[in-house]
Amino acid sequence: MPTSSKGGALARVLGLRDLILIVIGTVIGSGIFLVPGGVVRQAGGFAGPALLVWVIGGGLSLLGALAYGELGAMNPAAGGLYVYLRDAFGPLTAFLYGWTFFLVIATGSAATLAVASASYLQQFVALGPIGQKAAAVALLAAVAAINVRSTRQSADVQNWSTAIKVGALLVMSAVLIVWHRDTPANAVPFWPASITPSLLSGMGLGMIGVLWAYEGWQYVTFSAGEALNPQRTFPRAIIVGTASLIGIYLLANVGYLAALGPEGVAKSDRVAAEAVGAIVGPGAASLIAAAILVSIFSATNGLTISAPRVYYAMARDGLFFRALGEVHADYGTPAFSIIAGTLWAMVLAVSGTFEQLLTYVVFVGWIFYGLGAVCVFVLRRTKPDAERPFRVPGYPWTTLLFILAAGALVANTIATQPGRAAVGIGVVLLGVPVYFVWKNV
Repeated sequence: MPTSSKGGALARVLGLRDLILIVIGTVIGSGIFLVPGGVVRQAGGFAGPALLVWVIGGGLSLLGALAYGELGAMNPAAGGLYVYLRDAFGPLTAFLYGWTFFLVIATGSAATLAVASASYLQQFVALGPIGQKAAAVALLAAVAAINVRSTRQSADVQNWSTAIKVGALLVMSAVLIVWHRDTPANAVPFWPASITPSLLSGMGLGMIGVLWAYEGWQYVTFSAGEALNPQRTFPRAIIVGTASLIGIYLLANVGYLAALGPEGVAKSDRVAAEAVGAIVGPGAASLIAAAILVSIFSATNGLTISAPRVYYAMARDGLFFRALGEVHADYGTPAFSIIAGTLWAMVLAVSGTFEQLLTYVVFVGWIFYGLGAVCVFVLRRTKPDAERPFRVPGYPWTTLLFILAAGALVANTIATQPGRAAVGIGVVLLGVPVYFVWKNV
């Protein structure tokens, strides 16, 4: 494979380690520091069912990674999921994904991370409302500058920042487990005496938060067009990265439970800070804030090294601003795509509209994630002779299980929050007339 940029194509500079750390770094943001308390509450205060939800959520993500591993090895092009949807269902479906991805999902996620970083930064320096917005914009600008300058440089930054945050999580978990509190005699048992419908319903609700914490494993597909030896490295990376997340998240949850007990975890919305505080002491707040800041920076960089490749692929198909499909002559990066996505994320961060937009649209992502797995079935039928260096183990059942799980999540949102679902789907459908405008320009 070529490793230099030629004819407007992106250079292949990302190795196996880079891709694995993009998966891990993009996924681990602030969720694992905050979500576990809600999961234990929804699991009736029992540690066993709560941990099972994390295992199932990780397993579902891994099933999706297996499906995308086959697709990425078959067609390792920049744009990933957008390309799979285009090849299987046509340009309109792919455009609607890219439209929603640019308008809300990727840029809204970046805005969320940037605003959260400003909030945690206040642990070290006082920031007023204007200062918080300025700090959020500064983070987005700094990450964009790194990514515009060099894909190799941004991957190195991703590798180091991810290594630091994973190391901090592992050390934190080990400290909490080794210096755990004694379990009182009247403690809640690990597992309930019986499985009730209300417990199963609560575990289902907890699954939404868990899947949010695992969100982002699919982003590495967008960078497949810059992977070295992609037919070999890409499927290995997405599978190893997603499987590693399951282990990291389980270890962190065991640490929280060891430090606070199920009752303490269930009462907490800032479980990491309170667990470390219970073991280390009152100075823990600064330690956790620093860890979360590194984690957020790594996740923001992971978004920026991957998401703009969707806009780049759309532009190359003639469905977005032509400049976004250009490769910078000196840097060899999709610089205009990176800048465009960052500028829109800044607008969302400063305006504060990202919270409402994400609330309505984030579930729509699972429609496309499910359709992405359906692409495995469609492309095996329409392109039976295509080279497939990696095939989904357990096909078709493993892929079908992921599709059903994605469908159940979407159906549950429509049934329980029809207003939110209607607005989210409406945002997607607004892209239909936009598609025909671009197509005819």
